[in-house]
Amino acid sequence: MNMTNPRIIAVSSGKGGVGKTNFVANLALFYASLNKKVLVLDADLGLSNIDVLFGIAPRFNLKHVLMGEKRMKDIIATGPLGIMIFPASSGVRELTGLTESQRLKLLEELDNFDVPFDIFLIDTGAGISDNVLFFCSAAQETVVVVTPEPTSIADAYALIKVLSRDFGEKHFRILVNTARSEKEAFDTFRKLAIVADKFLKLSVDYLGYLPMDQHVKDAIIAQKGFIAMYPNSAFSKKLAGIGKKMLESPLTEMKGNIQFFLRKALRMR
Repeated sequence: MNMTNPRIIAVSSGKGGVGKTNFVANLALFYASLNKKVLVLDADLGLSNIDVLFGIAPRFNLKHVLMGEKRMKDIIATGPLGIMIFPASSGVRELTGLTESQRLKLLEELDNFDVPFDIFLIDTGAGISDNVLFFCSAAQETVVVVTPEPTSIADAYALIKVLSRDFGEKHFRILVNTARSEKEAFDTFRKLAIVADKFLKLSVDYLGYLPMDQHVKDAIIAQKGFIAMYPNSAFSKKLAGIGKKMLESPLTEMKGNIQFFLRKALRMR
């Protein structure tokens, strides 16, 4: 795999429907607009969404790779601004929990993937399934998307708890989505931070927030990136700030290059 030390960022959530995939899609667009070579792995293997958000219909997906029919380079779909996408399959129940041999196959294919890129975004599923834990634990950094809803906060805490307790993860960046104000966003983060500190002895980082915007749904229906349709909106400006902050901040753990991803994932077997 490309050896130019890309950032490997897993984006996850405890609860579904919090806007995680929309954040990944728009973050990819933002980085691509900075002339970064962006690779997106749709790691919600049973319910693919990234390709739908970008309005593309890939002929092949990860199912074909895991079945030995295609190589990773054969399934790449190209999104706007040249974003490279590894599309997942949709409605394939067998892939919702990868077997050991499937994980090894995926890692082998990633290792042999030789197209250069700068940013590797992994859009995981929601919750605490084995697939979610696998991808979050193998990445260099994990962003947990949460909304002000109590159920979202509780489920985000559950995800952090399992990753911390069972996989030794100690660094989490929290993004609050669909907040009605900066105060509501920080209050949401504070609630999560307090329980993480009290019960897990963890200090989580506040990445920022994205404001509630009724036009987000319009962009999703149009299958176009929100930041492309509404570049001057508060949402787009906040997302740009978050994207820059992530690029400028050092990794909480210097985990080396892409080979770290492969080695760590292998140890999780």
